[in-house]
Amino acid sequence: MADLQSLSDLKPALDSVAVEVAPVQPKRDAQGRSYGTGRRKNAVARVWIKPGSGKVTVNGRDQEVYFARPVLRMLLLQPFEVCDRVKQFDIICTVKGGGLSGQAGAVRHGLSRALEHYEPTLRPTLKAHGFLTRDSRVVERKKYGKSGARRSFQFSKR
Repeated sequence: MADLQSLSDLKPALDSVAVEVAPVQPKRDAQGRSYGTGRRKNAVARVWIKPGSGKVTVNGRDQEVYFARPVLRMLLLQPFEVCDRVKQFDIICTVKGGGLSGQAGAVRHGLSRALEHYEPTLRPTLKAHGFLTRDSRVVERKKYGKSGARRSFQFSKR
């Protein structure tokens, strides 16, 4: 190694070394399901996907009942639309904490992770669209001497 004068001398040495990379194996349980945990704000979602007709169950209820707003339902199915897997999987999830918006984001995050475990080849697509990244924005805590996180009490001259 002492005869290397620059980084360009290192290239032929690296080309001669062959590195075998094993393909990532899918993670599925005995029933053929994949699991993913999703988080957003204070909500935590546990999500299982299995091949099926596209039925979505959230906390034992249908998605139209649980997530009444169409925007939240659209948010859930974004990972499938990006990967062209719409109506190919049944989704069962349980969500705790937070509000409906945070819960929908948590389910989307969990779905993306479960989809990646089911088909590891989808990881680059999901990552490029930002579905595997946990959105770390949370509500700022209230500070003492303030009426909210940052808002001060109204100033009074007298």
